[in-house]
Amino acid sequence: MTIAADTRSVTPVPFAAELTPVLDALAANPQPPLSRETLAHAREGAATMFPSAADLIGERPIDVEERVIPGPAGAPTVEITVLSPRGLDRATAGVPALYNIHGGGMIVGHRSWENGRLIDLVAELGVVAVNVEYRLAPEDPFPAGVEDCYAGLVWLSEHAAELGIDPARIVVMGGSAGGGFSAAVSLLARDRRGPELAGQLLLCPMLDNTNTTVSSHQYAGLGTWTREANLLAWGCVLGDDLAFSDAASSYASPTRSGDLTGLPRHSSRWAPPRRSATKTSSTRAESGRSAVRPSCMCGRADSTASTSTPPRAKSRRPPSPRARPGCAASSISDLPTPRAVTA
Repeated sequence: MTIAADTRSVTPVPFAAELTPVLDALAANPQPPLSRETLAHAREGAATMFPSAADLIGERPIDVEERVIPGPAGAPTVEITVLSPRGLDRATAGVPALYNIHGGGMIVGHRSWENGRLIDLVAELGVVAVNVEYRLAPEDPFPAGVEDCYAGLVWLSEHAAELGIDPARIVVMGGSAGGGFSAAVSLLARDRRGPELAGQLLLCPMLDNTNTTVSSHQYAGLGTWTREANLLAWGCVLGDDLAFSDAASSYASPTRSGDLTGLPRHSSRWAPPRRSATKTSSTRAESGRSAVRPSCMCGRADSTASTSTPPRAKSRRPPSPRARPGCAASSISDLPTPRAVTA
């Protein structure tokens, strides 16, 4: 299917200045473009590319546990990493939980890539974080990945007492592909009458397979995740017939859902014990995306990059998060913004 070009400006939003050294280093060491032929090379060493959770934890009072849990019916098992405050009395704690889904365009990536972000959140907020692995396309196209993620969420809810978690205070979160999967499992949880989520935290989420928005055209050949990589990803996930079609399932491309009723919007009941009063404003991250604070920032989010930024508040009080048209996403108002978090 041919994707019609948007006639409006495709001038990209400038990258944040602090990313310049990273982009310069990448430009100085060019790699083969991401393609079906180079996917295997791009995945090499993914599980060991970043330090282990134990190395990242260091002396901080956080426990880490690697577990293998049942996958969807008839599918392989699912690997998860559980990060908990040390000394947590699981019998009585009932703390909030973050259920994290890693990024990578649904075709590359590994949960270990995001251990650092989750460890910081566990240390700051005193919550339990569960980081889930899932099958990748094209070997396992839709719905394999989202079903793995949903199976992990159901397991987390059913084993909340064992983990010291309050099942009424689970927030699903993720960046890029993980943001898209987070929105999708929120829809599945609603439609299957599964776990009742307290909120969603979507970081530059991969929500829209059509690739027709302005920002989906702005990063052709630019940045760490180009338009070309994004077109490849959706083709791998959905196949040639549905890759860029409005007929794609809303559980693959959540912007296809026209019904946002029953989704978590914002919840004061999630609020964890505050360990730091620090809150920072969001900053732009790779591919013109916004770094995160706990509100939906995708606007009419496309799958390449969201250049939307949160609306400016008229006073010092931040605006309440709300779902925006075309986006199956919103979030909680009580989650402090991590320092220097990027998607």
